[in-house]
Amino acid sequence: MKFGIISLGCAKNRVDSEEIISLLLKNGYELTNVPDESDFLIVNTCGFIEDAKKESIDAIFEALSYHKITVVVGCLAQRYEKELKKEIPEIDLIVSIRNYSIFPELLSDVLKKKVSGKILRGDRYLSTPFYTAFLKISEGCNNRCAYCAIPLIRGSFRSFKMEDLLTEAKMLVAQGVKEIVVISQDTTRYGEDLTPKVTIVDLLRELLKISGIAFLRLLYLYPDELTDELIELIAKEKRLTAYFDLPIQHASDVVLKAMKRRGNKEEIRQIIHRIRARIPSAILRTTLIVGFPYEGEKEFQELMSFVKEIEFDHLGVFTYSKEEGTLGALYENQIDEKTKRDRKKAIMKLQAKISKKKNKQHIGEIMEGIVLGFSDEKMAYLVRSGWNAPDEIDGNIYVYSLCPLKEGDIIQFHIVASSTYDLYGEI
Repeated sequence: MKFGIISLGCAKNRVDSEEIISLLLKNGYELTNVPDESDFLIVNTCGFIEDAKKESIDAIFEALSYHKITVVVGCLAQRYEKELKKEIPEIDLIVSIRNYSIFPELLSDVLKKKVSGKILRGDRYLSTPFYTAFLKISEGCNNRCAYCAIPLIRGSFRSFKMEDLLTEAKMLVAQGVKEIVVISQDTTRYGEDLTPKVTIVDLLRELLKISGIAFLRLLYLYPDELTDELIELIAKEKRLTAYFDLPIQHASDVVLKAMKRRGNKEEIRQIIHRIRARIPSAILRTTLIVGFPYEGEKEFQELMSFVKEIEFDHLGVFTYSKEEGTLGALYENQIDEKTKRDRKKAIMKLQAKISKKKNKQHIGEIMEGIVLGFSDEKMAYLVRSGWNAPDEIDGNIYVYSLCPLKEGDIIQFHIVASSTYDLYGEI
């Protein structure tokens, strides 16, 4: 039997999809990218914010439109299983995250086919290009931020065993992976719950012993957990990308306190100064939430001033989404949608100026990166370096070359021009 899969949401969800695909392939199913050819369709949903929920619902109805057996998994399935069964009874099977290990057994009840098997760490069908892969090092989160439903969906923080992760990384390299992106809900917390305790630095040192990894990158670093030891390791190890993904969410102490975030503006400022003092060429990315309760005009202007002061290399903005079950949903002082949109627009306008200025400073710089493919529009090769992260969350690098390059090639190039969000280079 053939199946197709629609995977929505974050990279952590994508890893879940890869493990599900691998499990089904091992049980005799065949993957297809053509929905009409499939016997059943799987929708891996996201339930993080309102827009993501709507996208997931739309994808479910799109899958149902093919009149195939439809299976729904992921965060939306975990959080709203009863509601989905009631409101969309056409769904044939809903599998919560906690039941992925028995996916074949649950599926067999629907497909009337006897299969068995369990998901093992490292047992994945890669949906990413052959040269790159995500390494999910933990599940869940303990931070309980007032705006976030992830702990309600995925549970408390729990690290995967280091030996399992190293085995998985070696399997990825054996498949030709050159770039490993380490991800988690809280990457810097890794290992504190293991016995004996280990740290993210311990894990990285072991990963660096694996030959064949050309680039190793961390995403989702909780600011107050970023140690000098980790900064020092990134400074010394060339294969560790000096890309710091610090989702600070806000810069007003009033709002940070309401969000139940640890730390304050001054501590965030000092963390960033520590990074830049040790690694002047470090790339800093952050995400912000605007329109959270208690964000008055004063608090918003404080955030604007901080963005102007720090000059992040990359920045993304979300408007606050009121999520049921979270503390923020119970707050008074909720802010209207127009104000949220206006504030997001204002910050992105400011960041555009900053980004244009920061990108111009890279002209003349020599970078090393991996070839992603060819852009017919630009007549240049798309390349990823330490300047930009996977999944198109940052701008693009376009590299011009007189000699042909192949996808997955590792090249050196120098930057010759820039625009507001993109860089342009030559071999």
